[in-house]
Amino acid sequence: MKPEQMPQPAGRETPDIETASAGYARRFAGAAGRYFLEVQRDTVAAALQGLTPGTLLDVGGGHGQLAPWLADSGWQVTVSGSAPECFGRLSADPAAGAVQRIVGDLLRLPVADQAFDVALAVRLISHMEDWPGQIRELCRIARRAVVIDYPSLRSLNSLTPLLFGLKKGLEGNTRTYLSFSREQLETEFARHGFRITAHLPQFALPMVLHRAARGLAPLRWTEAALAGLGVTRRFGSPVILRADRVAAAAGGEA
Repeated sequence: MKPEQMPQPAGRETPDIETASAGYARRFAGAAGRYFLEVQRDTVAAALQGLTPGTLLDVGGGHGQLAPWLADSGWQVTVSGSAPECFGRLSADPAAGAVQRIVGDLLRLPVADQAFDVALAVRLISHMEDWPGQIRELCRIARRAVVIDYPSLRSLNSLTPLLFGLKKGLEGNTRTYLSFSREQLETEFARHGFRITAHLPQFALPMVLHRAARGLAPLRWTEAALAGLGVTRRFGSPVILRADRVAAAAGGEA
């Protein structure tokens, strides 16, 4: 399916070109990668709970980690990319046949206000310099809810400067990224008429440790134990966050 192409303004932000690349996909090979994607999928499913599947725009979702699964779950999925090359993995995936594609500036998406029931952005916000602008744009196009992921400042992500060398050695093309507090994002979403309705941390231990151990089962068991003790809920990262449009939340689903 050929993506709709739009004019590309100079100086736009394009972090999704990297996350849609084959090199980035290799970070999720092996036992650790499969574990990360399984937890991510299950946590996104939990965040979407209570929403009847409708239209969903997966912003920067050319990595293909969620779009085929969402389409199979009944959502009418469109993926937006900042450039045509963001869709190589989706084009090669038979499971993504029902997924629509559009090309355009991530901060000025070529869609009308509230054109989609849900706007989703995973592996995007922490790589955007103008992250408030990205939240504003996600809120503009979402009629019911916005779902994002973000690295939490309350977690062991605060050790990122110490662990970055290990992370880069394992992944090769690691980039720096922004971490956030829940309060930062809550304030930003409220500015656009949204309130947080789900806040779901995924891991208690830094993901780089799982990669270094190649998905060793005892670390996964440790994660399960820490989740059972409530540690993940208080200090885990990255977080899957859902924010609902206040008017929609007050009036129920349309």
